[in-house]
Amino acid sequence: MERKVGIIGAGISGLLACKYTLSKGFHPIVFESQSSVGGVWTETVATTKLQTPKPLYQFSDFPWPSSVSEVFPDHNKVLDYVHGYAKHFDLLKHIKFNTRVVGIEYEGPGDEEIGAWSSWGGNGDPFGSKGKWKIIVEDLETLLTEIYIVDFVIVCVGRFSGLPNIPEFPPNKGPEAFKGKIIHSMDYAAMDDKQAAEFIKGKRVIVVGFQKSALDIAMECAAANGVENPCTVIYRTAHWNVPDYLPWGFSLAHMYLSRFSELMVHKPGEGFLLGLLATTLAPLRYSYSKFVESDIKKKLRLEKHGMVPTHSFLNEISSCLISTVPPKFYNKVEEGELKLKKAPSFSFCHNGVLVEGDTEPMEADLVILATGFKSEQKLKDIFISQTFKDYITGSPNAALPLYRECIQPRIPQLAVLGFSESISNIFTSEMRCRWIEELLVGTFKLPSIKEMEKDIKQWDEYLKEYSGGYYRRKCIGALHVWYNDQLCKDMGWKPRRKKGFFAELFEPYGPMDYVSN
Repeated sequence: MERKVGIIGAGISGLLACKYTLSKGFHPIVFESQSSVGGVWTETVATTKLQTPKPLYQFSDFPWPSSVSEVFPDHNKVLDYVHGYAKHFDLLKHIKFNTRVVGIEYEGPGDEEIGAWSSWGGNGDPFGSKGKWKIIVEDLETLLTEIYIVDFVIVCVGRFSGLPNIPEFPPNKGPEAFKGKIIHSMDYAAMDDKQAAEFIKGKRVIVVGFQKSALDIAMECAAANGVENPCTVIYRTAHWNVPDYLPWGFSLAHMYLSRFSELMVHKPGEGFLLGLLATTLAPLRYSYSKFVESDIKKKLRLEKHGMVPTHSFLNEISSCLISTVPPKFYNKVEEGELKLKKAPSFSFCHNGVLVEGDTEPMEADLVILATGFKSEQKLKDIFISQTFKDYITGSPNAALPLYRECIQPRIPQLAVLGFSESISNIFTSEMRCRWIEELLVGTFKLPSIKEMEKDIKQWDEYLKEYSGGYYRRKCIGALHVWYNDQLCKDMGWKPRRKKGFFAELFEPYGPMDYVSN
């Protein structure tokens, strides 16, 4: 019997899930609320470029076309590349566009029985509990509701879309107090390039945030309005945003994406000798971080602008917060087209924004909140069952509880993809899809729920140790080789993929190392 797999989202992870489930003889049905594939790449800021060097951001069986020569292609070329992948593997016919998933409901054993299981799904089998998932969808064109019954669900909703994170304010000090316009970066990205340019032209703009979307939007505002109406960027925390991936001429990939680099870090589930080695190499780990920080400080003149972060570069990369600074960003600051303002908190008033500690407001016509997304809430809202809502979010003192960053041990017949980040999300999502397809066909079985929860706890402790205040962001940034080793061992693949001892130890790992089994 052909088993049906429901896939929520047709971004990078959704397309990969569709391709790999097809390759194993399953029948995928992909639900996508937008009218095309590509996820976050379908609605971006005009100047957005790829953040990850192109060789690291590619499908293992679909290389970039030779016509794309840039190391960091613009968003149009990235979207073309993703479209090319979907067409090459004939995935579009499996996707239901303009179809929003209203909710998913498990039809099978009840909460009490599931709570008593010692193995995922009752016996560790992806279809072992004999249950089904009901996916309730709404056609956004006809507004009609339809129900699909599937054997397995793969949730690919991603972290950077859908449900904007809007800061909370005291009464009468929020957006309602401001006479100007307030939008989220998601709304700005949804505009076409011409519309966005006209929208910001001639306005006094304040951008809230200091991650990639905030920097790109601020640069566009500076270019549109110059020194006559400088754009102010309000930030709470300075970050180690990189000018390039070559600190002092050395490759950042060699420094942080190799086996040797991971020997310096304590790893979840490591043995005594690896733990001792990581402790011994702590001074080198510290030196690596300081080496990169010194390069960023020099190139971007951070001390001059009071923008030196208080946390380490290792914290930054371990939290997947690395992003590139737009060219000449700090030149714009020095020329007066951009202003930087540190603000532990702020509120709105009639004519602008009042930063905590200031007596006078910063006047503005437009405030753009580049304050991220409520990704955990979006994921939680997919489930109808309150029990599953609680399972998927887990403890408020820990990151999302996903085994191998894919499986919630107490939710049967379901996987989550694309929620946990890495330095290259195509690379990571593809490895996870291959792991899930092998799980679905029975190549291996999951360990007991107790063992999976122990492993999840170990990864959470790693995050807390190396990510500092950002540990709740699901990320394998500084341990992607170790993480992929676990996936390879589960699937029966050889984890060591390089030729020769020195290549295995010092060369960075990338998508092409995992082309074959």
